Amino acid sequence: MKQQIISCIALTLLLISHPGVAKPRIAILNFELHDITSLPNTIQEQQRTASIQPLLEQALLLTDSFEIIEISTNAETTANAGFGYLFSHHELSAKLGERFGVDWVIVGQHSKPSFLYSYLIANLVEVKSQKLLSRFEIELKGNHARVTQHGVAALADKVANRLIGNKL
Repeated sequence: MKQQIISCIALTLLLISHPGVAKPRIAILNFELHDITSLPNTIQEQQRTASIQPLLEQALLLTDSFEIIEISTNAETTANAGFGYLFSHHELSAKLGERFGVDWVIVGQHSKPSFLYSYLIANLVEVKSQKLLSRFEIELKGNHARVTQHGVAALADKVANRLIGNKL
């Protein structure tokens, strides 16, 4: 009995003292709206676009495979010299992510060439190498919240598959 208690205590101490495997740390920047329709940048499209980043964070958290790190809006705005700047300059996105201790940065745009469809375009940038690892494009047919949620879930699936190689 005494031996079992000692073994149990030793196992508990081993588990407590052994650090677990750290989850990859990801920062998701706010998606930019690239609306080239005849009536661009409506309040509804701005709100829809603003919902993409938090939806993507939630979807990736559900996988329990990542740690989401928030980059302040102020830091993001300061690093972004203009529309599409961080999206096009992967090394600068990586440097921003490095300041916040992340492994990966997702920089995205919501491109809307038509009233009938739009695209979620996301660049997955590796902070260490400062290089684009992957670019994902998800077509959204329609503009309802459910369409956006479905598209963001598909994007999260692609990101997770790329980084951990497992299907959600």
